[in-house]
Amino acid sequence: MNYLAHTALAQPNHFSLVGNLLGDFCKGTALTTLPPPILAGLKNHRAVDVFTDSHPSVRDAKKVFSPSRRRFAGIALDVLFDHFLICHWTRFYDQPFSEYKQQLYTNLAAAEHLMPASMALTMRSVRQHDWFLSYQQLTGLGHALDRIASRIRFNNQFAGIIEEIKPNYALLEQVFLQFYPQLQQHVVVMALE
Repeated sequence: MNYLAHTALAQPNHFSLVGNLLGDFCKGTALTTLPPPILAGLKNHRAVDVFTDSHPSVRDAKKVFSPSRRRFAGIALDVLFDHFLICHWTRFYDQPFSEYKQQLYTNLAAAEHLMPASMALTMRSVRQHDWFLSYQQLTGLGHALDRIASRIRFNNQFAGIIEEIKPNYALLEQVFLQFYPQLQQHVVVMALE
């Protein structure tokens, strides 16, 4: 799962928010120095990733991508699942997405002092450029995926992966709609925070 899902699966406090996002930014961080609530959020992040990556329907969904792009299918699905979460937000949460997003951006700004520098920089960009607005449309999603591809430090076929998502959109949407409630339940059962 990507940033939005990790925040939605966090507890409603700054420590949990930071911990649940930290999984993508903790390289070089001395984990033993983290406050326990941030460490619990990080454990939740990792449990979400393990559940997602090992789920049979997610593994099957990766097979719709061509062999040249399959290596990056997990990244593409993570971002695509954020798109589907936005599109179907009201199926899973009571608060309107527009309100959640504004509250999230406010909370990210308030929690910035708890973040490693690279994470703070990225979360500032998320807020300032309203990433989750761009995730709502396939065009914006395609641009986001291409930006990720441009940051990969070796030659790859990841750029343009949106063209493989489009013909499989309905299938991948159904995978998400069946999978996400299972993930929510998994987080509740694990009770890591």
